Amino acid sequence: MTYSNILVEYHEQIATVTINRPKALNALNTVTLQELSQVVHDLANNSSIRVVILTGSGEKAFVAGADIAEMNTKTPMEARSFSQLGQRLMNLIESLPQPVIAAINGFALGGGLELAMACDIRLAGENARFGQPEVNLGIPAGFGGTQRLPRLVGSGRASEILLTADLFDAQEAFRMGLVNRVYPKEDLQEQAMAMAKRIAAKAPIAVQLTKSAIYKGANMDLISGQDYEAEVFALTFHTEDRKHGFRAFLEKTQTEFLGK
Repeated sequence: MTYSNILVEYHEQIATVTINRPKALNALNTVTLQELSQVVHDLANNSSIRVVILTGSGEKAFVAGADIAEMNTKTPMEARSFSQLGQRLMNLIESLPQPVIAAINGFALGGGLELAMACDIRLAGENARFGQPEVNLGIPAGFGGTQRLPRLVGSGRASEILLTADLFDAQEAFRMGLVNRVYPKEDLQEQAMAMAKRIAAKAPIAVQLTKSAIYKGANMDLISGQDYEAEVFALTFHTEDRKHGFRAFLEKTQTEFLGK
């Protein structure tokens, strides 16, 4: 499928999804949100893809935020619908069976940071800049930022970021645990692909169930989360990959996981 604002490339078992509005610093307008939602839906049903990389086009921005020019004329009811459209996309990404790596290659502000937070792993270039500057515009974050940011960095740090609208760099994002790793900007995409390949080489059913346990467990109490973990643990004992993995370990040989 051809999209107006999204590029999708496939490298063996890895899909790279690029938001492609460089002149607008990849800002998220309605069309872009809708196209991203369609891409994520399609990937969820594509069993040949084991890992997804999400990034932005150009050298300046991952996603600089939601499209302010489009939002400027919205009524309150239209604003609610726009917020819910963004929230649905973030939920789709978070619940995607495949792990999603955000390769943050520049500004990740407002909706851009919210998009990155919906991903499982966040890698940043040294040039990346982060923030939730919505209160500068007289609005709160609307794509899940008030909910995901406290869960990732704690309520105190999240409150500071959301209420001051201060921007911060990649090293600060790393120190607070918002991003997993920071790389020179020219190495970011290569490092994201290298990590994606390492994950893609693992047993895909086990990877997907691990992601599911992390995602669902975050919204459960500890005992319920452990119960869910035990169930997905047991499910993998039906798989051929589990048998091959055990055999390879015991016989000290290599195996290729087939997702069965």
